[in-house]
Amino acid sequence: MATVADDEPEFQTPPAVGRRKIFRHRISTRLWHWVNVIAFFMMVMSGLMIFNAHPRLYWGKYGANFDHAWLEISSHDQKGFLRIGSKTFETTGVLGISGKQGVQSRPTAFPGWATIPSNYNLADGRLWHLFFAWVLAIGLIAYLLVSIWNRHLQDEVAPTREELKPGHLWQDIKDHARLHFPTGEAASRYNILQKLSYGAVLLVLLPLMVLTGLCMSPGADPWLPWLVDILGGRQSARSIHFITMWVLLGFFLVHIAMVILAGPINEIGSMITGRYAIKPERSPSAETDDAGQP
Repeated sequence: MATVADDEPEFQTPPAVGRRKIFRHRISTRLWHWVNVIAFFMMVMSGLMIFNAHPRLYWGKYGANFDHAWLEISSHDQKGFLRIGSKTFETTGVLGISGKQGVQSRPTAFPGWATIPSNYNLADGRLWHLFFAWVLAIGLIAYLLVSIWNRHLQDEVAPTREELKPGHLWQDIKDHARLHFPTGEAASRYNILQKLSYGAVLLVLLPLMVLTGLCMSPGADPWLPWLVDILGGRQSARSIHFITMWVLLGFFLVHIAMVILAGPINEIGSMITGRYAIKPERSPSAETDDAGQP
C-alpha cells in the first residue's frame, strides 16, 4: 500500500551549474578592438600636438588669431589658463604652460608627455596623425562590413524592443550603479547599456571623427564641399572633432572602470582568446536565504 510520502511528488534542488566558459568575441571583434585602441590613442596624442600649433577653437568660418575663440588654452604672464566662452580657469603646470612657473616655463597648450612627438614638431605630429587616421578609418569600414555580413551588429549589438523599454533600461542602470553584474545566461550577451554605448561609438562617434577630420583637409573641398557646409565650416568641423575626441576618451575611462570592476582577467582575456567565463546564475531563493543569514 502506498504511503502519503509515496503519493507526493519528489522535489529536488537542481544541481548548481558551475563556472563555465563560452565563446563570446569573434576574431573580427578582437582584432578590430586592439588595432582601434592603438590607432585611437596614437591619434589623440598626435592630435594634441597639432592642437598645440593653434590652441584655439572657433565656430563658423573663422580661425584667424584675432577672431573670437570659444575655447582657448594658453598662458599670460607665466600663468597657464583654460578659457571656455567667458569663463577662465587657471591651469599653470597642467595646461597652457609646461614646467615650473618661471623663466624656464614654455607656453604650450598640452604638455609633452601627452603628445606625439613629445617635443613641439607640427610636421611629425601631422604625419603620425594622418597615418593612424587611415588605420582607424579603414579598420572601421572593414569591421562594419564584416559585422553586417556575420550579423554581429543585427543580432548582438542592436537592442530589442523589450530592452528599450524605460523600465528595463532603468533597471539596468540601477544594477550597474550597485555593481550587480549579470550572471548565467545574461552574462553571455551584451546588456542594454553596452549595446547603446557600443552602437554610439561604432555608428556615431567614430564616423563623426573620420568625417570631421576629412572636412579639415583642404583636399576634401572638391569632393566634400556639401559636408563642410553642413558642419558649418572647417573651423566648426575642428571644434566638433575636438569635442568628439573627449567624448570617446570619456567612454574609454568608463569602459576601463567597468572592466576592472567586473573582473579584468576575465574581461581582457575574453578580448584576447574570445573565451569568456560566466558565473552560475543565483536563484532568488538563494539570495533570500543568504540575506537572512547572520
